[in-house]
Amino acid sequence: MGEKVVAGRFDLSDRQRYREKLRQCLTGLERLLEEKRFDRPKNLMGLEIELNLTGADGMPKMLNAQVLERIASRDFQTELAMFNLEVNIAPHRLQGRVFDGLAEELRTSLAYADRKAGEVDAGIVMIGILPTLDRDDLVSSNLSAVDRYTLLNDQIVAARGEDFTLDIDGVERLTCTSKSIAPEAACTSVQLHLQVTPGRFADVWNAAQAIAAAQVAVGANSPFLFGRELWRESRPPLFQQSTDTRPPELQAQGVRPRTWFGERWITSAHDLFEENLRFFPALLPICDDEDPLDVLDSGGTPTLAELVLHNGTVYRWNRPVYGIADGVPHLRVENRVLPAGPTITDVIANAAFYYGVVRALAEESRPVWTRLPFEAAAANFDEACKHGIDARLRWPRRGRYGGTTEVDAVSLVRDELLPLAEVGLDAWGVEPADRDLYLGVIEERCRRRMNGASWQAATFHRALESGMARDAALAATTRRYRELMHRGDPVHTWPVGLLEPVPLG
Repeated sequence: MGEKVVAGRFDLSDRQRYREKLRQCLTGLERLLEEKRFDRPKNLMGLEIELNLTGADGMPKMLNAQVLERIASRDFQTELAMFNLEVNIAPHRLQGRVFDGLAEELRTSLAYADRKAGEVDAGIVMIGILPTLDRDDLVSSNLSAVDRYTLLNDQIVAARGEDFTLDIDGVERLTCTSKSIAPEAACTSVQLHLQVTPGRFADVWNAAQAIAAAQVAVGANSPFLFGRELWRESRPPLFQQSTDTRPPELQAQGVRPRTWFGERWITSAHDLFEENLRFFPALLPICDDEDPLDVLDSGGTPTLAELVLHNGTVYRWNRPVYGIADGVPHLRVENRVLPAGPTITDVIANAAFYYGVVRALAEESRPVWTRLPFEAAAANFDEACKHGIDARLRWPRRGRYGGTTEVDAVSLVRDELLPLAEVGLDAWGVEPADRDLYLGVIEERCRRRMNGASWQAATFHRALESGMARDAALAATTRRYRELMHRGDPVHTWPVGLLEPVPLG
């Protein structure tokens, strides 16, 4: 949702006009699909990573404007709160040594950004949720000074009509309220984009939904929030609750949340855009001057601005994206389930696993989504978020008997999904050296049952056992994490515990 929007007030006619424009955009999308106007396959992938700023003490630093001014690169942008940044990597073809190339590009970019942050006594941390965040950090006054964030906050707060309630019951339980969407800013993620043709979109999206739980199980990295140990991947419940426009009465009626796994397998990209219009009222009813149907009638390519803006305010974990490059429209699946970090090697390993498995599953003769109930995929996602690498998931049985069975996530990944990922990466044309290096990282995480979340929790508890107070243990864990993150070895190799002098109390 990178549009330049101007804060303002909306009246009834704005919303009625916007709804009409959305219908026109959906009709325009239908025509583009019917006329086969979309880009041909280019095997393009893209990557975005949200980042945190901390001081040497491990505490968040509200300095993104100053850091961005020093970085002075269009690759880096603001995110929701002043302690957030985002880095965007240009699209790459999925072939050859693409993953090694991406890793080197990211190392160069993040090292430069970290040096620039150091000029204002801050540093870059890639982590799902910063363990040292306090409730006082996540307030509206710490939102980035960008009109679209102010406007989005105002509209979500107005739609809800009361404080937001956070209630996450994990290893410990957190209950609190917030007057703004600022707690959403705690969630820093990796977004993986894959450009697909309309004919392949449904298969790729369905495959991405089916493996979302496995991605989270091996990649979880967000066990703490506001000093509490919650789910191994606490971003999804936090994101849903902190953007929930539904008061309790609408929740009780079954109204869908804007942060949404979904409720069915699909047959086309159109299904998702149409659902977004049917189920979700506009938050930002800002109308563009373009008439999409007139543009189509004259042979042009409409931007579908209202559809794109609305789509950006429905937070699906696998989101459809409409875009235009060089005057030609294209579709992307945006995979949003993964937390940031721990290291660049871990991020690239997560990406290699995803792109490989999605390709293989999308091309199977008996697709997994014909054998796995959608409700099971959604339940798997929650299970993986709660338990991370120790999750147990439902998956289609092998052989002729059909049905599903419960299996350890690590067994599913090692025995079934990693071999599929190899097949998928081979089909993309990825070099075996890249394939084996990065899939090997996933295999080792499974073998050692160690990912970012399990390392954070184990190190935190080791610090508590040494006599540290809770807040001091969280800060020390964050400092050690930041040190090892910048060293760059994948998280399954990190020694558990603190190597710095530990003050008591």
